[in-house]
Amino acid sequence: ASRVMVASRSYADFASEATFEIKKCDLHRLEEGPSTTTVMTREEGLHYYKTMQTIRRMELKADQLYKQKIIRGFCHLYDGQEACCVGLEAAIKPTDHVITAYRAHGFTYARGVPTREILAELTGRKGGCVKGKGGSMHMYTKNFYGGNGIVGAQVPLGAGIALACKYFDKNEVCLTLYGDGAANQGQIFETYNMAALWKLPCVFICENNRFGLSGNAPVAEIVGCFLVWVGFFCVDGMDVLSVREATKFATEYCRAGKGPILMELQTYRYHGHSMSDPGISYRTREEIQEVRSKSDPITLLKDRMVNNNLASIEELKEIDVAVRKEIEEAAQFATTDPEPPLEELGNHIYFNEPPFEVRGPNQWIRYKSVC
Repeated sequence: ASRVMVASRSYADFASEATFEIKKCDLHRLEEGPSTTTVMTREEGLHYYKTMQTIRRMELKADQLYKQKIIRGFCHLYDGQEACCVGLEAAIKPTDHVITAYRAHGFTYARGVPTREILAELTGRKGGCVKGKGGSMHMYTKNFYGGNGIVGAQVPLGAGIALACKYFDKNEVCLTLYGDGAANQGQIFETYNMAALWKLPCVFICENNRFGLSGNAPVAEIVGCFLVWVGFFCVDGMDVLSVREATKFATEYCRAGKGPILMELQTYRYHGHSMSDPGISYRTREEIQEVRSKSDPITLLKDRMVNNNLASIEELKEIDVAVRKEIEEAAQFATTDPEPPLEELGNHIYFNEPPFEVRGPNQWIRYKSVC
């Protein structure tokens, strides 16, 4: 019946775009901030919806595969935070750069890696985006540098990427993300100072999902105490349009040669810190359900689109069905693709180096490392 309803309504019946009011950002050491109104086209809205829904379904499938012990090791899921990576990606260019912490699956997909390659990487298969050698915390693609397992360590790396952009006189920026659990890391504030002194085109982004590892820290207070030269503003990280407009403002600030800027995305994760964390010892199930019912990023976008005649409920349901099918096919690939052979254990250690020998599981086994 839904297909009949969709078919009976032509695309001409929908509005091509709509204007939305978005939450004003809290500003610190900035005279102006992002716009409080924005325009979203129907095409943009459908793209954002499908991308966020795909990330949500992919993460739920990863949860299932982990509980079946098909995914092993560390696994940090991103469901609930989809508006962050999708809004950020919507505001930058493919030639811009992104580096983040270990909750990286959503960014990997937003940067263009197919779901089958992400899930296959999680299951350690040859078809994974890092050929099964990186796993959950180490995924990469062009202009995306992971996925880093050491808390806060990606922040100075991001400044280095921004330094390269400036050194080679490229009109590019680097989005450098970290979580609220890293907000008291000394290397982060050292990096702020260096980036400010050198006026690097770096957008520092704290994804504040509120709990760090397993607590509830006042991140805004931590950040604000240490900022001296870097402008700072807070954003509704559950609203994809707020994140998009904030990122546009931040990247324009950097491209204008004003140096780095910091923004805090106030968001929420539905899972625990990792799959080993049930996520209910420091918060209640009722709290999680309340956030889902009032602030879910996918539901918020869906309601906006339907209420402003940018899409119909039936059309969005069709997208949901297609996404579920894509994720099931990706999971099938990720559970049947072979593991990489042991002979490739030493491959890709260095880039553009002559082949050399690498010791295997014992000193008598040698493998050749190739690029």
